[in-house]
Amino acid sequence: MSLIELDFIDLAWASGMMAIAIAISIWQKLKLEGQLATASVLTVVNLLFVGLILKTVFQLNDPWAVLAILTVMLAIASVVAGNRIGKKIPRLSIVVGGSILASTTLTVGYTNLLVIQPQTWYQPQYIIPLVGIVLGNAMNGAALAGERLASAISAHQLEIETHLSLGATPQQAIDRYRQDAIRAALIPTLNAMMVVGVVTLPGIITGQLLSGVDPLNAAAYQILIMFMLALTNLITALLVVRGLYQQFFTKNAQLRL
Repeated sequence: MSLIELDFIDLAWASGMMAIAIAISIWQKLKLEGQLATASVLTVVNLLFVGLILKTVFQLNDPWAVLAILTVMLAIASVVAGNRIGKKIPRLSIVVGGSILASTTLTVGYTNLLVIQPQTWYQPQYIIPLVGIVLGNAMNGAALAGERLASAISAHQLEIETHLSLGATPQQAIDRYRQDAIRAALIPTLNAMMVVGVVTLPGIITGQLLSGVDPLNAAAYQILIMFMLALTNLITALLVVRGLYQQFFTKNAQLRL
């Protein structure tokens, strides 16, 4: 199957869809036209810029260039996840960034060594897309788990202090909230796994199909990615929750908010 490449004329026609959306917003007086226009411009600028950067990195095929890209991606994901938690927690960036780094390294390392087995570990064609997908989901998982735990501890301060006064350890006192936070981080991934291919076609498999890849091969890669996301989100949630709850207690097991 041959690949139909899109040129700038095709993208100009594609932008017509956003023009229609803006016209509908004006017609219905939704006042979304400014946001739609801004989002459209940023989408084009950001993706074309990223495309140029990735094209250069792919041509260089240099481990340091790949590591530079991955470091920037990790830093952005860590900052975004920390901001979503929305609490002034000590060492929050370290906890979130370390958790995302550990889960991403483990999952992508497992995939590269045992599943895909590229010629070099830093082969941009594989490592950058895989890390990008995993980082995005790890970021969301960290934000969901961290925000849920922080909110639960703040909302149930009296209950937690009661458990502590009765001799419970900090981990025992917040165990129920810890489990709820981890489950909350996994819900989007589990829901997606339940209906993938039946109700929805994810962007990865859709992109591969549009590029002419054999449907069964595209499906195989999507299976791999879904399993990667499940493991990454679980590990990220576990590490974030463990790191965050320790920031809410003193060395004497006293709750601090």
